[in-house]
Amino acid sequence: MIEVTALDAFADRYVDDFAALDPCRAAMMGIAGQEACLTDYGPDGMAARAELSRRTLAGLAAIPVQNGGAGGAERVAAEVLRERLETEIALDEAGVREGFLDTTDGPVQWLRQAVELVDQGPDTPWEALHSRLRGLPAALAGLRTSLERARDGGRIAARRQVVRNAETCLEFPAYLAGLPAGCGDGRLRGALEGAVVEASAALAGFAEFLSRDLAPLAPETDALGRDRYQLGVRDFLGTTLDLEETYAWGWEELARIEGEIAAAAGQVMPGEPLGAVRAALDADPAHRVSSAGAFRDWIQELADRAIADLDGVHFDIPEGLRRVDCRIPPVESGIYYLAPSEDLSRPGTVWWTFTGPEMVTWTVPSTMFHEGVPGHHLQIGAATLNTAVLNRYQRTSSELYPGVCEGWALYAERLMDELGLYRDPAHRLGMLAGGQQFRAARVVLDIGLHLRLRIPAGTGFHEGERWTPELGREFLRAHIGPEPEARVAFEIDRYLGRPGQAIAYKVGEKVWLEARAEARRREGAAFDLKAFHRRGLDLGPMGLDRLRVELARA
Repeated sequence: MIEVTALDAFADRYVDDFAALDPCRAAMMGIAGQEACLTDYGPDGMAARAELSRRTLAGLAAIPVQNGGAGGAERVAAEVLRERLETEIALDEAGVREGFLDTTDGPVQWLRQAVELVDQGPDTPWEALHSRLRGLPAALAGLRTSLERARDGGRIAARRQVVRNAETCLEFPAYLAGLPAGCGDGRLRGALEGAVVEASAALAGFAEFLSRDLAPLAPETDALGRDRYQLGVRDFLGTTLDLEETYAWGWEELARIEGEIAAAAGQVMPGEPLGAVRAALDADPAHRVSSAGAFRDWIQELADRAIADLDGVHFDIPEGLRRVDCRIPPVESGIYYLAPSEDLSRPGTVWWTFTGPEMVTWTVPSTMFHEGVPGHHLQIGAATLNTAVLNRYQRTSSELYPGVCEGWALYAERLMDELGLYRDPAHRLGMLAGGQQFRAARVVLDIGLHLRLRIPAGTGFHEGERWTPELGREFLRAHIGPEPEARVAFEIDRYLGRPGQAIAYKVGEKVWLEARAEARRREGAAFDLKAFHRRGLDLGPMGLDRLRVELARA
């Protein structure tokens, strides 16, 4: 029987209180119990969440914590929670929550995802779905009040974020309209249809408010500056950085990876330039899938095969994680992973937008390994199930630690290459020209844009000029291959809305690689890669500074 300590009980209560005040985030984190509710984004809801952070931090100081046990697990748990609470308070005190809108991860997106997560096809809990649909108008009204208050205080998100959110609100009703069809209960189906009409009207009204009332007043300047960027680094990575040094490292890493890409392209089509190799792979019917259903089946098979290849050999995958559910989202929302619910009633899920009419697949395997196994599904799922070592906060908080989690997932892409599991040379090229090159370019671009740094000499790209969104789009087109202009514009908008998040992948991967190299030096011939991974996963989610310290103790 596992002993429940005072800290465990305290962390459990905090998770319950957090979920009650923020059901949308709780849904994404897999926290059970709030399936019928939505978050209050009005001023009172925001104040209640801020007060919870302060109250919990004060209460944590009074909890007796043991430093012993398995690797000082209780000490680690207390430090992880303390650091997160201190960061939440710093974000509140800096006014980051006021007027907050984001392209991919803000209140509008959380409301949308809260509805999508309840939608389980024939297995949908229809009463919970009905409740969330009915709650949408009030949630949007509360968010509007908060945005109006922030506007009156001089805080408005940059115009590109406001416009993107208006577009999201106008896209969502088309998906909502199809939800009632699967409900077999005639009475409830009628109620669902009514709730859809009201929710759709509220979304249209909120889009009009954003476009008419906020967008004309929103600042055109996107760069948020050094202080706000460092706060973003603290939030997303759990560390502090020398930003100029990291910016220079990003350029070096990008050049190194592009050298690897040239060599990998030569293995696919010897003597041909990279552009010709890309074009040939894009056109090859062997690397194309022509329907959403076929693509879903293709990535599901890829995910299943990775689990079969790794389980019992390179990792011991818990039984509850030997399946990841691959799904096509109802509206375009990119590619992302959502953790399983605590009780595994909702499996770990990879959502992958099918952009059609056909999907090119030679870049897909590395992304599937990033989102599935050995990436997010293994790391986040293992934390969710690890009741022997981690308290409930640790088991459910992976989403709050992109540095460790996205860093691990990018490391996982490389690991599959080290293990020889890219069976087609084109798939290895896809890993390099997709994930690795793209994430290195993000380091350069994210820091450069927000700090408006100069482009250094020797790069061959607008040397000496300061970064602008227009230069950012040109830079991405040069370094991520041919992509639709809408994708490039979306990426720029994403970076400008979330300072620091885009660098979490490469900086996090760097920490994992450095910790592994240090463990090899320390342990010599006794180093065991499988054991290193097990130690790292058993630590659970945390900031990068804490990860460095704890892996060095192992």
